[in-house]
Amino acid sequence: MLRAFYHVLLRDLRLALRSRHELLNPLIFFVLVVSLFPLAVTPSETQLQQMAPGVIWVSALLSVLLSLDRLFKQDYEDGSLDQLMLSPNPLVILVLAKVCAHWLLTGLPLVLIAPLLAVFMSVPDAALPALLYSLLLGTPVLSLIGAIGVSLTVAVNRGGVLLSLIVLPLYIPVLIFGANAIDVASDGMSVRGQLLFLGAVLALAVSLAPIATAVALRITASR
Repeated sequence: MLRAFYHVLLRDLRLALRSRHELLNPLIFFVLVVSLFPLAVTPSETQLQQMAPGVIWVSALLSVLLSLDRLFKQDYEDGSLDQLMLSPNPLVILVLAKVCAHWLLTGLPLVLIAPLLAVFMSVPDAALPALLYSLLLGTPVLSLIGAIGVSLTVAVNRGGVLLSLIVLPLYIPVLIFGANAIDVASDGMSVRGQLLFLGAVLALAVSLAPIATAVALRITASR
């Protein structure tokens, strides 16, 4: 199973690197939204600092949502998804490998570039660790939950709106606690509670989301 996990992960990484323009779209979107927001509203430094957590997290959420369509869509269209389901290896493990690849290509770059944008948004230095930890815990959850939505809409033409309706309500707790962790850290208070909540949600998502995604994919393939 570990070998199958590794090969699926490596395959998805290689395929993504062949189309680098699509790979960069979520990151460029994230940078543009965060950097253009202060120019559009021209707030004071205090107002910008108050808005920064929400702007950064909403931008990260939308960037991940923008990239979800390629998680299973290409495999469904070229028949690779059928081969994965016919594999003797558990589909749950293969799904988890694809979600990990998606996070490495989409979520991790957002985490790495977020501190630079946070400085641009006047986020205090004391809040930068909370920003990193909240995104490290929260962005994998976005990919895992998004995988469920993609598996339900993979056979639907132009299912982007339906995908958004499915996953956005499930994203709300992560968005609230992720942004609140940065806000609380900016005031010099402990963010232990918020990070523990995000860690618990991540553990729950890792345990259940691949199973739900695998079941949804089999239902979709049987139609």
